[in-house]
Amino acid sequence: MMQEAQHGASEGVNIGEIVLHHTSDGYAIDFEPFGTIEWHKWPDIHIGGLTLNLTPTKHVVFMIFAAALVLVAMWYTKRSLIKQRAHQRAPTGFAGFIEQLVLWIREDLAIANIGKNGPKYAPFLVALFFFILAMNLLGLVPWGATATGNLAVTAALALMVFLVVEIGGFMAMGAKGYLGTIFPHVEGVKGIGGVALTLFMAPIELLSKFTKPFALAVRLFGNMVAGHFVILSLIGIILLFGSWIIGGPTAIVLAAIMLLETLVAALQAYVFVLLASTFIGLMQEAHH
Repeated sequence: MMQEAQHGASEGVNIGEIVLHHTSDGYAIDFEPFGTIEWHKWPDIHIGGLTLNLTPTKHVVFMIFAAALVLVAMWYTKRSLIKQRAHQRAPTGFAGFIEQLVLWIREDLAIANIGKNGPKYAPFLVALFFFILAMNLLGLVPWGATATGNLAVTAALALMVFLVVEIGGFMAMGAKGYLGTIFPHVEGVKGIGGVALTLFMAPIELLSKFTKPFALAVRLFGNMVAGHFVILSLIGIILLFGSWIIGGPTAIVLAAIMLLETLVAALQAYVFVLLASTFIGLMQEAHH
């Protein structure tokens, strides 16, 4: 950052370039001012007429790092809880905090929104919450990157929710009941009118199945990217003016926004899981 500031004082700063550089994906991780780790793109894989490239990008690296952090946190929590309960003590510290979060997701999100089948979906929702939270927070640490600021990542998360909702609904309702969610029967309308209305509603119901995961993906992506745009733009103002007369107040505002972004990171993980549990619950409710 100091090098960028000196360069900016003499030749000007391209704020847009800074913002795009730090939010875009790529095959390198910057550790300024210490250097950059870069890797080459792997050869493409050709399967029939399909071309694939499995080279991990920066966002993939931080996504794997987030998964590893969640795994270590859960392993440590389990180990600590076993020790505490062996001595007949109530959960305390980090393990107690994580246990309360898990119970909160299970009781207030899974069971509250899904009903009696909530405990079956609780492990999925818990994993989803902590995974998204870890990815969001990694974007706020030095040299970090927010994997959820990549639409492909949020789309993959939304696709998982979509499959859980639809497959879970199919297993609960059976083939006939599941088709009823696409071709709904309108109460009080019979005969040709009822058939016509059912056929008319079918495309709308089918479209609604895809708009829900689309909304999940775009909501998470948009909120995380917007927050980073604001933070990086304020950093760009400091570099642009190169003066603490302007930079001092801006730095104070920046610190406040960073604290707000920490809250937003947790809030967006909560909202994503809340909506996911609601969509699962609506499908399970259709079964009854």
